[in-house]
Amino acid sequence: MAQLYSSMKPTPMLKDELDIVIPTIRNLDFLEMWRPFFEQYHLIIVQDGDPSRTINIPKGFDYELYNRNDINRILGPKSSCISFKDSACRCFGYMVSKKKYIYTIDDDCFVAKDPSGKEINALEQHIKNLLTPSTPHFFNTLYDPYGDGADFVRGYPFSMREGAITAVSHGLWLNIPDYDAPTQLVKPLERNSRKFDNAHLFLNDEEINAYVLLIGLVFVVICRYVDAVMTIPKGTLFPMCGMNLAFDRELIGPAMYFGLMGDGQPIGRYDDMWAGWCVKVICDHMGWGVKTGLPYIWHSKASNPFVNLRKEYNGIFWQEEAIPFFQSLTLPKECTSVQQCYMELAKLVKEKLGKMDPYFIKLADGMVTWIEAWEELNSPDGIEAKAPNGKDE
Repeated sequence: MAQLYSSMKPTPMLKDELDIVIPTIRNLDFLEMWRPFFEQYHLIIVQDGDPSRTINIPKGFDYELYNRNDINRILGPKSSCISFKDSACRCFGYMVSKKKYIYTIDDDCFVAKDPSGKEINALEQHIKNLLTPSTPHFFNTLYDPYGDGADFVRGYPFSMREGAITAVSHGLWLNIPDYDAPTQLVKPLERNSRKFDNAHLFLNDEEINAYVLLIGLVFVVICRYVDAVMTIPKGTLFPMCGMNLAFDRELIGPAMYFGLMGDGQPIGRYDDMWAGWCVKVICDHMGWGVKTGLPYIWHSKASNPFVNLRKEYNGIFWQEEAIPFFQSLTLPKECTSVQQCYMELAKLVKEKLGKMDPYFIKLADGMVTWIEAWEELNSPDGIEAKAPNGKDE
């Protein structure tokens, strides 16, 4: 069995240049499904919740495990910037990594299959996205012109065909959609399916009757797998989801802060979206690209919409002012590094959004603390981030 299993292992891309970051409160049995794709990479596991709880990690993986006690020990007073009892704790893994690239995935996400039934190597697709340019300044109607079998369409300026550096690869999901609580409540049975490929663009009346069911006032829609990667245009924000995400840590890592969420905070489930707004503004300023689309993972577990509504309640109101704030931002030309951009953002968050609620003043202070901790941990003479409870020997 071992010989058969080893023969299935793909040749790893960027094996020594990429860390996989996983936030969790539970045993990581889900890694068994990912073993053919993850086993040859280094994992950074950030354990949320009770640090005295022992979580089981399958044998054979190379990993570091950090819990709240480790975070407090390593960062000291600056540990206040790392959220507790929220998946935002994952960004501590970004901070302690020493690799060029990061892939982060939630522990309820499994290997998906494409329309042909082949298992999707999500990590490999993310790497391909990051290693090929983006086109944020001019949209290509065939989506990613650097993908297999694609190219630039007629009318695309030749002077722009070199593209821009790709900083972020935002992957999607099958099965359970990534919805906010109100949408979960009105579409409790909606699922994203792999039944259609990108050639099946329209449904006729017979198919609509077959795939759209009316139950009371609730529409149950089976969405479809779309075989596409595209660059999000410059000046356009997007709702970033952290469950299937890769990025160039050396480029954009200092901006990939998931904010103050969860325990003790008046908001939750906006951690990845907050990071996405900040990251996109900075990528636009620096001239870098953000891709979205492939790869898909299989999202297995729907969270409780009533619990989610309590977490999201303030955010649903606040986003109506926060998003226009980010849309109207212009960072000064003097900001030539991500750290400078992020510190400027923190200042503007405090000035502009702090008027909406004192939480944003606290969040802005957390953003500053995050950068200070990042610099301290990642400077040549920075402190060593050892994890005595977590190294798999």
